[in-house]
Amino acid sequence: MCDTLVMTPEATADGVALFAKNSDREPNEAHHLMVVPALDHAPGSRVRCTYIEIEQAAHTYAVALAKPFWIWGAEMGVNEHGVAIGNEALFTREPYEKEERLLGMDLLRLGLERAATAREAVEVITALLEQYGQGGNCGFQRRLYYHNSFLIADPTDAWVLETVGKRWAAKRVQGGYSISNAITLGNEWDMASPDLVRHAIGRGWCRSEAEFNFSRAYSDFLYTRFSDAHKRCAATTAALHSVGGRATPASMMAALRLHAPEAGPDWSPAQGLTGATVCMHAGYGPVRRSQTTGSLVAYLHPRCPLLFVTGTAAPCTSIFKPLWVDTPLPESVGPAPTGVYDPHSLFWRHERLHRSILRDYPRRIAVIQEERAALEQELLEEALAYCDASLERRRRIVEEGFRRALAAEERWLTRIAALPSTRRLPFLYARAWASFNREAGAPMDAIV
Repeated sequence: MCDTLVMTPEATADGVALFAKNSDREPNEAHHLMVVPALDHAPGSRVRCTYIEIEQAAHTYAVALAKPFWIWGAEMGVNEHGVAIGNEALFTREPYEKEERLLGMDLLRLGLERAATAREAVEVITALLEQYGQGGNCGFQRRLYYHNSFLIADPTDAWVLETVGKRWAAKRVQGGYSISNAITLGNEWDMASPDLVRHAIGRGWCRSEAEFNFSRAYSDFLYTRFSDAHKRCAATTAALHSVGGRATPASMMAALRLHAPEAGPDWSPAQGLTGATVCMHAGYGPVRRSQTTGSLVAYLHPRCPLLFVTGTAAPCTSIFKPLWVDTPLPESVGPAPTGVYDPHSLFWRHERLHRSILRDYPRRIAVIQEERAALEQELLEEALAYCDASLERRRRIVEEGFRRALAAEERWLTRIAALPSTRRLPFLYARAWASFNREAGAPMDAIV
């Protein structure tokens, strides 16, 4: 389960478009940050995606990606032209293609590598979708199949693209827009597959063109309902509207940290067996198997797009750190993570803090909140002040941002380790996290 948000220039405090996304995956499906330079490719070159090989473009743009470690594609990213894309799983009536084809995440990366505008990204993705189709297992340790929607933005424009098999519809959006794991388009769009309506009528999902509604005709009721997609989308939409057309990177970060509307100081992710929140926390059973494994906020500056990335799970326990598409990741990020605990990688290093907080969430999250907010604000203000400074200055800002964030997390982990746990975790919740920890080979003394 994921959430993706956009604010076009007329809805932001300084007229710069904003984009944000949480990537919700399995708890041990480590989140991997990558920066890939622009490249020229020889005629006839091919590129290996997650499952299949396709023709390579003559030139691919530089991209910064945030992705599940095992997938070629990405859940979200930004390219050198300030095109930002996030994808969402869609659960539909149309049968899923289990044969290995392009994943929605592959389509996202291909769109970023090949498109200089949001509109062009729509065209790139839909052309590849119609040529190759989407299909194959999207899950890490458990098999999962779905279709995809995309929210696509650039410094001046934004589009929502929703797909079902090889069929699709796209609409230009303005102001604030949010998508979760549900089709949002009804009977209005700017572009669509020529047989989108005819196919639904033929399958008996609607009776006529006049009554066609994309969401009603194609959505799978059960999976869409249990993902709490409409509730999460309503929460992020309300958060976008609450800033009154004055959105900032900080307000987008706050939206990605939303928990339940009724969440008070005693709220804990250990409560309940069902229910999904924007800042998603895994629990027991088939419904709560997802965890926000990484988050991104993009400030789509027309000359020098700036990202704020966690690279780590649960934005409520993480720090957004600055990164540009043309700055290398600092060495402190460590090696590329896998599904096995590695204390040297950014993702797994943070998991010791994150999973320690889960042992007594209300008490332990309070240990970090004030200092995290102050540090994050300092990192944000410095990065915005030097958004289009020299490459060397921006590289130093990135290195210092990651260094300070890692040092802060080490301090917090030491403080939390000194606190006795005052709460007894629900049996099924504790059992689920004990299983996640065993599967990853994570140190049991430091986490749930």
